[in-house]
Order: sequence, then structure tokens, then C-alpha cells
Amino acid sequence: MKLEVLVADDHAIIRDGLKKILADTDDMVVAGEAANSNAVMEQVRARTWSLLVLDISMPGRNGLELIRMVNAECPRLPILVFSMHHEEQYAVRAIRAGASGYLSKEGDTDLLLPAMRKVAFGGVFISPTVAELLATDASPHKEVMPHTLLTDREFEVFSRLVRGVRLTTIAEELSLSVKTVSTHKTHILNKMNMSSPVDLVRYALDHKLLDESKQ
Repeated sequence: MKLEVLVADDHAIIRDGLKKILADTDDMVVAGEAANSNAVMEQVRARTWSLLVLDISMPGRNGLELIRMVNAECPRLPILVFSMHHEEQYAVRAIRAGASGYLSKEGDTDLLLPAMRKVAFGGVFISPTVAELLATDASPHKEVMPHTLLTDREFEVFSRLVRGVRLTTIAEELSLSVKTVSTHKTHILNKMNMSSPVDLVRYALDHKLLDESKQ
């Protein structure tokens, strides 16, 4: 019996690509798709899946919150995050939230199928980069980086601010009011001890937290 995979990604080209890749395997098949967080929960509640391959940035609910929701309702469902975001941005947060693996779409594509199989069978897939990030995060002697002080929601706002996204657009993307986004911006600047968005951009570049290709 093949492993039945639920692919959650708002880009049809990614979903179609994964279907074609798995069609060439003998042990896995894309048996369901979801393009937003609501659809993910509907699919998860409808039946049992072998694996959820999840894009952390989709319309609707915060991706990290979505991982926690899936874990709460289906704790045995393994989750592999397959994201456009660099590992430095979301990997540690995703693993903390309950994902069993994190793979960047810009990484080595040869790792995708091994990662899916490992996570589906109860293992944990992390790259050397993520392993180092997790080790640093767990170290009692670690240097506390300002961005790690942000909540998941604040980090989502931060990641958009440093890409130059306007407050109104951020509000639309995250289903928040502009006033709430502005408040998050203030909290971000205060927590990171910075005075302007320019400082945030400089920080993001210095610490590889900015997807320059998305500019």
C-alpha cells in the first residue's frame, strides 16, 4: 500500500510538481491537496493521511498556528514543512510548533523524497543547517538574537516589513487590522532595540533572514 500524502500549498505549480514526482515512485502518492489553511483542516479531519507536506505561508491562518492545530487534532500525522523561506527564518519555529521536518524549496531537490519517507515513518528530517540552529537555540550559553524574542506573529510581520511590504498589504495578508500591524511593528522595534525599518532590513540581511530573491 502506498503512503498517501496530503500536499498543502497555495501554488498549483508546486502541487502539480509534487504529484508528478510522486507518480514516478512505487511507495507514495499525492492523495489530496489543499490551497489554504481552512482546506488543510477540512482534509485533515476528513480522513487519515500518511504525511502532510505543508507550505508554511498560505492564505488564512498563521502557518505555525496551523501546525499546532493539526498536531492537536491529529497528533499522529507527521508534518514535513516544504517552504520557500530559508531555514534561518522558520525552521526552528516550525520544529518547535510540532513539525517533524523542514526543507527549503530552494535547497537540494534530491532530499525531498528521502525527507518525505523519513518523516512519514516517524523519523525527523533536519538538514545540517537546521541541526546547528536547533543546537544553538537549545544551548544555555547561547547569545540571544533579537529576532528570537519575537512572537510567531511578530516574526511574520517582521519578515514582511524587511521585504518592504506596506502595512496595509501586511494587514490583508495576515487578516489583521492596519492598527494591529502598526502595533506589532512598534513592538518589534522595541524588542529588537531598533529605531526604524531600515535597521530591521540591515539586521535581516546580516543574519540571512531576508529572501533577497523575493525583492
